[in-house]
Amino acid sequence: MKVKVQTLGSGATGKSGDIELQDDIFGVEPRADILHRVVTWQLINRRGPARAARERSEVNRTGKKFGKQKGGGTARHGDRRAPIFIGGGKAHGPRARIFTSSLNKKVRVLGLRMALSSKAMNGQLVVVENLDVKDGKTKVLKDQLGKRGFGKTALVIDGDALNVGFARASSNLGEVNLMPAMGANVYDIMRHETLVLTRAGLEKLEARFNG
Repeated sequence: MKVKVQTLGSGATGKSGDIELQDDIFGVEPRADILHRVVTWQLINRRGPARAARERSEVNRTGKKFGKQKGGGTARHGDRRAPIFIGGGKAHGPRARIFTSSLNKKVRVLGLRMALSSKAMNGQLVVVENLDVKDGKTKVLKDQLGKRGFGKTALVIDGDALNVGFARASSNLGEVNLMPAMGANVYDIMRHETLVLTRAGLEKLEARFNG
């Protein structure tokens, strides 16, 4: 599969030649069930652990009986750690939990190939020469992206070293997210309208699969 390599500069055409995409990475027929399994696995592992509430036996209050058993005109209590008192233990509180899930590596790799292929087949994949932005200005970058028609949201994947000027210019654009090639994942690719790859990012992705 061949795609045009664009430039973010203000050239007349914005093109800088063609590049051949590997069919075993960008030509795989997507399957909704595989993509769903990988996204679900990612979201489960992104969850933070659940904190436990302190119950009656865990709060630091006196265990001394604070009132008479009879004659006080109130209910009978043995100590202040009962759940009905301020500072008492939580009744039926949440337990400590760690949310983890496992997924076969072959399925994870296949899901990433399908996510990349889905963007390529739907015309939502853009390859750019580099991410150079004049003076690292947000206004300049916004004008450049508007001329290229990258859609409402765009995920930009660069090589190992992120372009500092682009990172600075895009930090104030909520619709643009930047990450290195090693951070490419199914969830972030699928939730953005357009996937933008630099030459360096494309080479790193291909090396990641072939290595």
